[in-house]
Amino acid sequence: MTRSPIIVALDYPDHASAIGMARRLSPELCRVKVGKELFTAAGPSLLEQLAGLGYEVFLDLKFHDIPNTVAGAVRAAANLGVWMVNVHASGGERMMAAARDSLTGLSSRPLLIAVTVLTSMAAADLAQVGVGLDPKLQVVRLARLSRDAGMDGVVCSAHECQMLRAELGDDFVLVTPGIRPADASTDDQRRVLTPAEAMASGSNYLVIGRPITRSDEPAAALAAIITQLRL
Repeated sequence: MTRSPIIVALDYPDHASAIGMARRLSPELCRVKVGKELFTAAGPSLLEQLAGLGYEVFLDLKFHDIPNTVAGAVRAAANLGVWMVNVHASGGERMMAAARDSLTGLSSRPLLIAVTVLTSMAAADLAQVGVGLDPKLQVVRLARLSRDAGMDGVVCSAHECQMLRAELGDDFVLVTPGIRPADASTDDQRRVLTPAEAMASGSNYLVIGRPITRSDEPAAALAAIITQLRL
């Protein structure tokens, strides 16, 4: 198991591109994330091949449905051997508890993480869907709900890490997308921090995509981030 906190987002539209990138990196230096587009295009066989290359996989499908459906989906993901899987905290406590219970008795249980507020969303975006709270307050509300439902942790912006650490303690896992090295573009992310800032704020795992995958030398870009973190 890698000690690196870095999860490289394989945000590609097809199997060949994702595996090509995985072969240019190292499972000793990072884990990988497979999201909706890639999993829809490539399916479970991609997860098997990534595992064969030695990678631990975060299956980022953000399940959000009725409790029974989400429970079945989470159990199916666990049976694929993924390291981490996630659901939307906004699905509510009963949905999350059903997902948690679906993993009972498994010999190899993935981390079960809940998504709070997407890092692409600001206060105006929340207001458009009827949430009048500041994003940080909504994150705290959903993180508390996630803890009460038995989740292992949450996905949140690194800006919320320090606040959530104080609220939920050191054992609650914090997974932070929207991580950009100081010299990288923020792209479509709004609430971003550098890798070192995120770790100092209390993040456990850093999801990093384009600064690594769009680099001319992805392995060198990954190594440079690890060096900055002084791991």
